[in-house]
Formats: sequence, structure tokens, C-alpha cells
Amino acid sequence: MSLDQATVDQQSAPSLSRNEVYEILSNPRRRYSLHAIKNEDGTTELSDVAEQVAAWENDKSVSEITSSERHLAYSSIQQNHIPKLERAGIITHDSGTIELTEEARDLDVYVDVVPGDSIPWAEYYLGLGAVSLGLVAAVWVGVFPESVPSLAWAAVIAVLFTASAAFHVFQNREMNLGSDGKPPELRDGR
Repeated sequence: MSLDQATVDQQSAPSLSRNEVYEILSNPRRRYSLHAIKNEDGTTELSDVAEQVAAWENDKSVSEITSSERHLAYSSIQQNHIPKLERAGIITHDSGTIELTEEARDLDVYVDVVPGDSIPWAEYYLGLGAVSLGLVAAVWVGVFPESVPSLAWAAVIAVLFTASAAFHVFQNREMNLGSDGKPPELRDGR
């Protein structure tokens, strides 16, 4: 399929449903492939993607992977994953050159990565909100000395939420597909 025809097909294709996106991202090789393509600003060669994926899968640098590891990744990516990503309208593929489509730019929102030793951000913010409400209630009933102005407690709550949100934004940028380093792992390790 030519790049022009793929572009026309992609533009006329409907957006992916959540289930389709989750199914696509559920496979580590597809996630790794997308990450590698995004690392190259959205256009790269299939051989380069396969080498990088093989390196990540084997916890090696690209220069350390064996021809067998490279071949295994290349065959799987070429025969299974690239066609699936192309049918989904996420990439175009022509003569070994892979390019992301606009559809691919929306995938990061689905990769909410939570390290195994952490709690999900939604639960964190729920807890932070509960602590804040408890603090407001304690100030309201006069648990704290009156020498501390009520506005100071509001400032403490605002600083907590602002610092948490800033860290959350920073962490999410680090964990997006296409960020520097190894691709993000999903919470259950898939």
C-alpha cells in the first residue's frame, strides 16, 4: 500500500474505540514498536524499530543484541504487529518506512503507568482530598491554635495540590510513549 493510499484510508477511517486501543496497546511488542517510532519523531525504518525492540526486550543495548534476537523481533513485528497497527490507522508502512498517523498521537492518554510500588493517581488525589477536607474540618471546629490564620491552612492545601499536580505532570511526560528511555510497562506487567 502506498503512503498516499494509506493516508486516504486513514483519513476516512473512524477513530478507534477504547477497546480497540486497549487491545492494540496490550501487546508489549506493539507498545515497544510505537515507542521506538515516536522516539524517532514519528518516522523510522522497520529494521531500526526491530533492533530497538529486541534491545528493550532483552535488556541490552542495540549493539549487544544477537542476530537471532534481532530476527525474532523483526519477523514478529513485520508479520503481525505492523499490519495490525496499519489496519488500525495508527501507522503507515511503505517499503520498510514506518510513519505515525494523527491517530497515534492520541494513544498516550491510554498508557496510565503506575509502578508496582505506587498507588494510582486517582487514589492518591482522593486521599489528598480527604486529608484536605479533614484539615478544613479541624480548622473549622478550632482544633488548631487561633494564632495560625485560616488562610494559611488554605495555602497549605493549595501548595499540596499544586505540588502533587506538578509532579504528576512531570511523571506522565516521562512515561509517555515516545519519551526517552525504555517504553512504559502497564500496571499488570503486560
